Amino acid sequence: MALSHPIHPILHPVPIEDLRPTQMTVGMREVRAKRNQWRDRPRDAAGKYLGSHMIPAVIGPDNHPWIVDHHHLALAMHKEGVTEVMVSVVARLDALPKKRFLAFMDARNWLHPYDEKGRRREFDDLPRRLTDLVDDPYRSLAGEVRRAGGYAKSATPYTEFLWADFFRDRIKTGHLDDDFDACVVAAVPLARGPDARHLPGWAGADGGD
Repeated sequence: MALSHPIHPILHPVPIEDLRPTQMTVGMREVRAKRNQWRDRPRDAAGKYLGSHMIPAVIGPDNHPWIVDHHHLALAMHKEGVTEVMVSVVARLDALPKKRFLAFMDARNWLHPYDEKGRRREFDDLPRRLTDLVDDPYRSLAGEVRRAGGYAKSATPYTEFLWADFFRDRIKTGHLDDDFDACVVAAVPLARGPDARHLPGWAGADGGD
């Protein structure tokens, strides 16, 4: 997800364990890739890396920070033993009761309450911690297809999940398990085809976003 809203940094670290997810799934392949990026950084560049990857969040009821992007990065940092990250505040909605807060977040497309099968779920089903996020292999596929040039990066929130659902209807889960790389190769022309022209970032024969 990419954000076009102005963000303002909180000038002190926030414990990763305090971050509340606004989605239900991640692509665990992408989490592993970000863990590798962290490990491959120069040994003295941890502060610079974290400072250039601030986590955008909305401050909700009880002053909880609900992150609206970079779930993969935050989870990767947690798995690598990082305990705190810098947070950028997109909005402060702590005065709202939780029910109204979640409805507002949903209306602004700052929530994605869909499970690993692409099914809409209740707000109460949203995970409370990053470690409760579950794997959606189609989200990993969508990320790899974008990096392979199948479609362009877009500012539309949750773009990769829209593409994940597109591939979910066209590539069998078993194929992802058996040969992920082959599925990426097969998915690129699907992404560029006319059936995907409605999706953000489409880069088919007629142009795209």
